Formats: sequence, C-alpha cells, structure tokens
Amino acid sequence: MVTALLLLTLGTTPATAKETPPTPRCLPDQDGFLAMRLRGSIEEDLRWTEPALACTGMSRPDGRGLRLRFAAERGGGELAVVFAAPELGIGTSGRSVPVNVTLLDGAGERIYGTRGDSRCVFDEIEQRPLAGPNLPPRSYRVEARGFCVAPARALDGDGSVLLTRFDFAGLVSWGEDDASTAADPAARP
Repeated sequence: MVTALLLLTLGTTPATAKETPPTPRCLPDQDGFLAMRLRGSIEEDLRWTEPALACTGMSRPDGRGLRLRFAAERGGGELAVVFAAPELGIGTSGRSVPVNVTLLDGAGERIYGTRGDSRCVFDEIEQRPLAGPNLPPRSYRVEARGFCVAPARALDGDGSVLLTRFDFAGLVSWGEDDASTAADPAARP
C-alpha cells in the first residue's frame, strides 16, 4: 500500500500497469489517411485517419500491379474504397498512372465501380520501403493523389458516384511470389 502511494505521488506507475500502444490499423506510425470528395449517390467530403481508418494493400489477384483498400464506418455501415493500379510494380512510383476505383457502401448496400482504369488517374504516386518487426517483408508506404473524369457506376445500374479528388497514405505488402521481384528504377519520374 505504501509503495503504491509512493508511486502515485511520484507520478510513475508500476511496470505491470504500463499501457501498450494501440495496434496500427494502417501504417506503423498511425499516420495513414484517406481524403476524398464524393459527389452523386454519396455526397460527402471524407477525411479518414487512424485509428478509425483501416487500410491494407497487396498485389492484385492476377499478379499485375497493386491493390489498396481503405475502410471506415460511415452512416450505419462500412464504406470501403479499393484502388487497383495494374501498371505499378514493387516499389514503383509514377505520375499519370491509370487506376480502377471501387466503392463498397455497406450502409447503402451498393457497389460502385469505374469498371476499368481509363476513368481515374493517380496524378502522382510514390512507394517508399518500410521496415519493422510487425511488418511483412517487402512492405511499402504508398502516398498518392488523383481524380476521376467519369463516375463509378452502381453495379446494379442504380446510381453513381464521382470522385472529384482523392489523396491517401497507406500500406502495401508484396508477397514473395509476386511476379515483379524488384522495382524498376527507370519507371520513377
């Protein structure tokens, strides 16, 4: 009892009472974010940050390029945004990179897609290597900004959403079996 009082008086806590930092849901420094302006069936200016934001990234299922997913709770359900860029390999950065965008609106129970990579573009995208004990090998911080020139249409034909602009910082982890095993230095601006 005296020890506990002494520790409280000195402003310290016993080693067993140390708080552990929250687990990152996106980037190791918990500075992942997604900012985007949505117009149409979803009218909203989003600014998601950690810890509310969750993000993941990996190679696309067909092995061509990368895919990043950002998600957060919004209006009674999860809204997830998926960016797929078939031209980006491991560690590759670039300008004017075509990207396909899909919105999964859990609250409205709709899926919107640009249905191809000719309607949206990354003005600029950069991948920087990340290392850490809690990260898979070949992990990269990905920062991008861009816009769409045509809306993402609902897959069932009802409604559309135009992403007039977007900016993000997220994480992509490339698997050992991914086709592109090294970044192409010539692809960098």
